[in-house]
Parts: sequence; structure tokens; C-alpha cells
Amino acid sequence: MSVTREYDLIIFGATGFTGQYIVEEVARIAEEENITWAVAGRNIIKLKAGLENAEKQTGKPLKDVGIIKADVVDPDSLSEMAKKGKIVLNCVGPYRFYGDAVVNACVKNATSHLDISGEPQFLEKMQLDYNNAAKENNCYVIGACGFDSIPADMGTVFLEQQFGGQVNSVEAYLNIKAQHGFHLHYGTWQSAIYGFACANELKPLRKKLFPQRLPETKPKLKSRGVLHQNPIVKSWCLPFPGSDRSVVMRSQRYFYEKEKKRPIQMAAYFQCPSIIAAILMILTAAVFGLFASFKLGRSLLEKYPKVFSFGTFDHEGPTKKEMEGTSFVLTLVGKGWNEKLTEPTDAYSSKPEKELIVQVSGPELGYVATPICMIQAALVLLREADKLPSEGGVYPPGAAFAKTSLINRLIKNGINFETGLRSSL
Repeated sequence: MSVTREYDLIIFGATGFTGQYIVEEVARIAEEENITWAVAGRNIIKLKAGLENAEKQTGKPLKDVGIIKADVVDPDSLSEMAKKGKIVLNCVGPYRFYGDAVVNACVKNATSHLDISGEPQFLEKMQLDYNNAAKENNCYVIGACGFDSIPADMGTVFLEQQFGGQVNSVEAYLNIKAQHGFHLHYGTWQSAIYGFACANELKPLRKKLFPQRLPETKPKLKSRGVLHQNPIVKSWCLPFPGSDRSVVMRSQRYFYEKEKKRPIQMAAYFQCPSIIAAILMILTAAVFGLFASFKLGRSLLEKYPKVFSFGTFDHEGPTKKEMEGTSFVLTLVGKGWNEKLTEPTDAYSSKPEKELIVQVSGPELGYVATPICMIQAALVLLREADKLPSEGGVYPPGAAFAKTSLINRLIKNGINFETGLRSSL
């Protein structure tokens, strides 16, 4: 990261719904962290207006912030943008439609790239297509640097660091607490539609990306089914459909291949406030899955997000009051043994004997926690090159930041990592 560039950070897509909150977060910390930065997008007038709004929201003078015109349909403009910055923070989604061109421009110009994608197909395709080129140019492409999936990936890293033995499995339970209602912006809904519709892309993609399977570890982590009542988090739970598991397992593969560490098994779940809420969510997911599976259905889902999501998604996004009243707790339950065996493929003769619970908690996940995660990840990438993987490449957050100060930085900025109950099984 020693390359001389005009800006440390460039926020691409700064006028988008999430991008505006990324701008505000950078504005708050830029002077203290002594960084130079710019905003980028296709409309200069909107970029200036966005900076003026961020100035009002944060009280920080932003007259000297750079403004760059760049458009995903104009490769030359993306290349010119990439040449000006050390790191591009890409906020333009859905990434399956718009992300590849930005990653391509960054890698060609030896510029590092962070995104907040929760789209496994995009994240894994970028690793398949650009890992070697990024290594050659000594730049880093690190996806899933927002709520998807830093709490889960770095939470798993934290749990393993605190465990004091060998972790066999981690089960993660997400609880969203919303005092004044909870909903998200349309962009997340659109990403989910096409992620589900194109889920069949993942299997052949993974065969190319990972021709060798991870070693089988025992005892095997059993699925808890579609709906179960969990005694640890004391609520009804459903499988969590996000990118957390896929991101965590990519980090686990990296640790196994590069550090000969026994890979953990992982499952992710979502907590429901009641059995009735859980049943409604199952019905909503069934309707969503049906409509996302054919072209007309996808068109209807895109046209009427509020109807099909029962008010969870719309084009306006959450209000300030809603965001202030929303928080999350991610509970990670790790099980394993007190002692580590010599080889990662060695089998234990006994059942897991130890359990550790870790909680990652913070403010509203989509537009408060996500900017914090992304910006702190970017600052670590700027400042701690000696603690990153020794060569550039395409990485998930856990693999990239396991040996850095990212967790401590997140704690100082309101994303808490805490150990809870430790017991013998």
C-alpha cells in the first residue's frame, strides 16, 4: 500500500442509498485518521449535493473532498478513477450486474478494492477471475466488508482466538432488535432476487474455484432443520439465507491451505420473535422463492418490493428514527476440544468437550454498522500491510484481517466483540 496516489480512499457510488452513509462515516473520521479522500459517481451535481448534505449531517467541512466522474458503463472512466486512489470503496450494487467492471479496473491499476456485497456468486467469481492478477499487481480485493459478513467472519476469528483449544463447529444466530420498525432499501431486495434466481451458478463455480474439497471433520455438524427452538438464544430460529456461511468457509479454506489449520464447520440461523413470526417468514420465503424462479415473477418482485416483502423493503429505505431504534446481536456458539492435534486432518477419539459463546453486537446493521465495518477495514488495509496476507489477491475479511487490529478498531467504534458462557459439554 506504499504506492503514491492522490487519494487514500475513493467512495464509488457515493450518491447511492448506502453510499451516502459511507460518505458520512468517512467525513466523521477523516481528519482524525489523517486521510485524503474523494467521492465518485456518474453525476457531478449529485456528488456535490451529497457532500453538502454530509457536511450538514456531520458538521465537518468537506470543501476539499475530491469529486471524480466515473460510470460502470465507461471502462476508461473507471480506470482513471482507480489510478487516483489507493483503495476504492465500491458501493454500487447489485454487484452481480455492476461489480465486475470496477474490480477489473482496480486490479489492472494495482488499486485495492473493498465492497459490501452479500452475494456469494459475485464474491466467489471475483476470487476465481482476479485472484492471480491481484497477486501479480500486489493489490487486495476484499469483499463482504459490511454487515455481510464482517460480524460473522471476524466473529468466528475472535471465537477461535478466545477458545483456547480446537474448535470443531460454530453455529451463528442473528437477532435484530427494532423498536420503531425495521426495513431495508430496495437495492438489497434486488440483490436477493437475483442471488436466489441464479443460485444454480454456485455449484459449477465452486468446482472451478475449489477443485479440492476441504477435509471432512468429525463429528459432523448436523442441520437443525427449517425451524427449531434453540435453548441457547431462547428463540425460534430459521436458516439464515445470507452470505455469512459461504464467506466464513472461504476464510477457513485459506487458513487450512496457508496455515495448516483444521477448518471449522459453520451454520447460520436467524432468530424470530415468536413461532407465528417464524411461520410468516417461512411463507414469505416460499412466495419469494417461487416468484424469483421465473422472469415474470422476478419482474413483479422488483416492481412491488413492499407488497412481497410485507413492508420490509422499499425504495425509500429506513427512516432516521427506525435506524436509531434498531440494533443487532450475533451469537456464535463454538464447540470443540481443549487440546489441538498435530495435523489438521487428525481425528479426535472423543466427542467435543468444550463450548464457548461469543456475541458480536452493534447498531442498525444496514446503514450504520455497515459503514463502520467498511471504513475500519479500509483503514486497516491502509495502515497494516505487514499484517495482511503476504501477497495481494482476492480474500474474504477473516482471511485478510485475522492478524490485524480490525476487531479492536470495530470495538472502539461501537461494534462489540464479547465472550460469554464457557462450559464443558
